[in-house]
Amino acid sequence: MSPGDDAGQTRTRLPEGGGDPYGGARRGGRSSSRSLVTVVGVVVLLIAAIAFANRGGGDSAAEEGGGDSPKSAATAPSGEKPVKAESAGIPSGYAHDRQGAESAAANYAVALVSADILKPARRTEIVQQLFVADKQAPLKDRFDKAYTTEFLNNLGLDKNGNATAGNAYISRTMPVGTKVTSYSGTAAAVEVWCTGVFGTAGEKTTNPVSSDWFTMSLQLHWVDGDWKVDSFSQKDGPAPVPGDDKASTAEEMAKAVQEYGGFTYAR
Repeated sequence: MSPGDDAGQTRTRLPEGGGDPYGGARRGGRSSSRSLVTVVGVVVLLIAAIAFANRGGGDSAAEEGGGDSPKSAATAPSGEKPVKAESAGIPSGYAHDRQGAESAAANYAVALVSADILKPARRTEIVQQLFVADKQAPLKDRFDKAYTTEFLNNLGLDKNGNATAGNAYISRTMPVGTKVTSYSGTAAAVEVWCTGVFGTAGEKTTNPVSSDWFTMSLQLHWVDGDWKVDSFSQKDGPAPVPGDDKASTAEEMAKAVQEYGGFTYAR
């Protein structure tokens, strides 16, 4: 949830009708053909894995990669180290390259569309950590005007952004991928494709937890040894056809968010 370039814009939505947005009826269950394809796929993968494990060994030079070739290390990380530190609970210290800009954009999208952004105290820390100095004051003012007490009350939150008794507010973003649209040594434009869950888990809520898909565009500048946000905007989609998952109860959703931690994202 974030004002982006349009103050007051929010991911919060009231329950919609039961129609399929893609024009057809929702499928009643997973087909037997899908199950068969899944089983066949698993068997093929197992056979390939066994064959690989039982390959006859060649000479030691080949096993070690030979000559100037690097040794194989299937589980070794690739690319630049994503982050070097953390400040105000947000990863920082990104590499000064395209990968670093993508890593920064992904983690900043998570922070900007989080439940913490609705808490005045945490909002100040997030703005100071993410944005270039000359944008911090006007953006904080913009956030404050968007997230009024009335707005928070409609989400089941008090003036401090905390859930009222019997409710649990959820807003968690998961980046799916990133794309650099422009890059130089001092600036980068990055798009982050995201999915997420948001809403209020509670028995009498009018804002139940649901999911959405959106793309956040961030303009980043290299300032004082790290990538910082100069501006950002958000648009809906791309979104897939909804699946056949059965909706969980409010209690199950609240418990899941409390028990499952988030991630630090890296390109």
